[in-house]
Amino acid sequence: MKVLKFGGKSLSNEGISKVIDIIESKIDNGDRITVVVSARGNATNELESILQKASSSEVYQEQLEAFKLSQRQITPLLDFNPEFNKLEKLLEGVSLLEDFSTKVKDEVLAQGELIAIKTVTELLQQRGINANATDARLLLKTDESFGNAQPIEGVSKENIVNYYKKHNGTTVNVVSGFIGSNLKNETTTLGRNGSNYTASLLANYLDADELQNYTHVDGIFTANPDLVSDAKKIEELSFSEANELANFGANILHAKTIIPLIEKNINLRILNTFNQKDEGTLITAKSSAKGIKSISVLDNVALLNFEGRGLLGKVGVDARIFKSLGSHDISVSIISQGSSERGIGLVVDKEKAELAVKALKHEFEYDLKTKDVNHISIVNDVAVISIIGQDLSEFHLPYNALIQNQIVPLLFNNTITGKNVSLVVKKEELHKAVNVIHGQIFGVAKKINIAVFGKGLVGGTLIEQIIKSTPAILDRRKIQLNIFAVANSKKVLLSQHGIDENWQAKLNESSIESSVDEVIDFAKAHHLENLIAVDNTANQDFIENYIPLVENGFDLVSSNKIANTVSHSFYKKLRQVLENNKKTYLYETNVGAGLPLIDTIKLLHDSGENITRIRGVFSGSLSFIFNKYSEENVPFATVLKEAIENGYTEPDPREDLCGNDVARKLLILARELDLENEFEDIHIENLIPEEFRDSSAAEFIDNCDKLNDHFNKIKDGQEENHVLRYIGDLHGDLQQTKGNLDVKLVSVPENTPLGSLKGSDAIFEIYTESYGNQPIVIQGAGAGAEVTARGVFGDILRLTKK
Repeated sequence: MKVLKFGGKSLSNEGISKVIDIIESKIDNGDRITVVVSARGNATNELESILQKASSSEVYQEQLEAFKLSQRQITPLLDFNPEFNKLEKLLEGVSLLEDFSTKVKDEVLAQGELIAIKTVTELLQQRGINANATDARLLLKTDESFGNAQPIEGVSKENIVNYYKKHNGTTVNVVSGFIGSNLKNETTTLGRNGSNYTASLLANYLDADELQNYTHVDGIFTANPDLVSDAKKIEELSFSEANELANFGANILHAKTIIPLIEKNINLRILNTFNQKDEGTLITAKSSAKGIKSISVLDNVALLNFEGRGLLGKVGVDARIFKSLGSHDISVSIISQGSSERGIGLVVDKEKAELAVKALKHEFEYDLKTKDVNHISIVNDVAVISIIGQDLSEFHLPYNALIQNQIVPLLFNNTITGKNVSLVVKKEELHKAVNVIHGQIFGVAKKINIAVFGKGLVGGTLIEQIIKSTPAILDRRKIQLNIFAVANSKKVLLSQHGIDENWQAKLNESSIESSVDEVIDFAKAHHLENLIAVDNTANQDFIENYIPLVENGFDLVSSNKIANTVSHSFYKKLRQVLENNKKTYLYETNVGAGLPLIDTIKLLHDSGENITRIRGVFSGSLSFIFNKYSEENVPFATVLKEAIENGYTEPDPREDLCGNDVARKLLILARELDLENEFEDIHIENLIPEEFRDSSAAEFIDNCDKLNDHFNKIKDGQEENHVLRYIGDLHGDLQQTKGNLDVKLVSVPENTPLGSLKGSDAIFEIYTESYGNQPIVIQGAGAGAEVTARGVFGDILRLTKK
């Protein structure tokens, strides 16, 4: 025999025909079956809501009539008067008393299952199937614990075996789940998801071959698909693993369902009523795979904090806690206890939290007066995440992932076996936390969610590079890069699952005004994890958004130099916020475009190496200009115009010639050595004659021939075999608070690293105490959108390793 159990969603008005089809196909295949049904659709919740209204003297009749209409819809001619009349009488009494007992509640809720067995039986009989509606209250005898009754095994088993001897053969018994009755024949219920328990008891007592639990999903998943979009179905589980899942909140199972099946070694298969081709999840005595199985969630809980430093070392405190809670039928699902002082965290059902505090305060009344107990309090709006199969030796991986995403668990504990770990988190963090943990331990790829601000030459190039490289990075490094936001100065494009190659058109069509707050709110609303904000704006005002972004969970990557060259106070404040929030700010492209300069300097400095000087050609545009001007016998204006035409300079070349860009880069390097220099400390040689500084860019370019004489004199005044280079030079005693920063045009021997520079390359000489007069030289392409974007991309990939 097989026991088939159908849940409420399967039995809804929209799904019940599928249930009848499944039962009919089993009979056509010659299977011997019995059927267990839950209340149809959302009946149990609706009845509970109506009951609450009645007890609060609210008008409930309209909702009751809507309930009746919904239950009649599939079988309008079927007589539900016994159930409906019972409901009306019970609710009328509750309304008059403005209160109800758990016993009354059980009687009210039971009507949902009684209506369900009538409906399913009628529909089966309409198809010529010999079906028999079976009220489980006649068979399943329980104790008097209304709301969470326990079966009396001997009596129940005898009743069920005898009943099936009379109603067997070709008869399909349709049994009401969830309900039973005590020895006084008073209606009881078996607790949350008790229909599953009813089905497993039947399977045990009838020695069934298999229990098939039909629901609205394909089986048990690595996490709730409603919380984690890429949750994977688990093909096979062991009884012990399934039992852990049930205990820690897996909605698809009842915590007591597994025990009767283990006793008789009866397989349990979780199946989808609406997808009959899927084979579901099979639960057997032995799992076919090892390792972490699933993440389950309990969200209807509260955390009790019990603190009593004066109780340290006293014997029997824990016993008193559990005795007081047990006397009020309050179960503790998780306990976490500190060793350095008497502090205990207890997780209980949210509905019983106030009662639990009241019980504990009564028990420890004297201890509260003597201050041995400091306080007993409730933390509401929490949830428990349990990682079933998590070995404690590897728990640091998901835990660190949570911390990196600014989710700090309130407490955690592990089971005696060391294979399951539970965390308590704030409820508002639940969705994101489950996704972070799932991505860490189950994910085929780690998802990195990126917001790009600024879509100019560098920003647009970066976006195209990421889109093009994403498949290869996913395949090679198991990292899923997901650009969920692109913003320019006017609009922002938002897409939870990432932009595509048509992003520019979609950005232009977007109706959302550009705002960092919009991006932050979108990330929160969609519970996005592993957030990176990329600043390609070169906008001074935008750096004010850095701190809010960090505080809301974003790491930072920037090609914008401004944040590192404004006041030293902002520089330090930003780094303090980064440290407080466990976030990282990478900006390798601020100085050397795609060259590994800042990383090298950080490594040397952090390792204790005394850097004594940094000198080099920092600007790719000025490198091109003076390399060509020094090598060829051409006027300076000719070289400058060529650089403009080739796009090496800014549209207004004075932005390059004034030296401010080189000065900013030099200041960034000084601050990497923990120097406190400000921009005003830099001595800058401005290459623009004063008479050209206030004219328009067009006027300057038209009259740049007037620069020829000035630069010819400098060039002709050099020593033999020397060339001109425009350099940044950080020197002096760099162990002090400030260093000397010079930006200037110099003449150097052409056989030196600086003198042998070609094209638009940048070069950096790093002098250290250990290396003496022989500098570390870093040289390469120092400018260009492709190079800079690739450097930003490199910073993004460095962050993904976190």
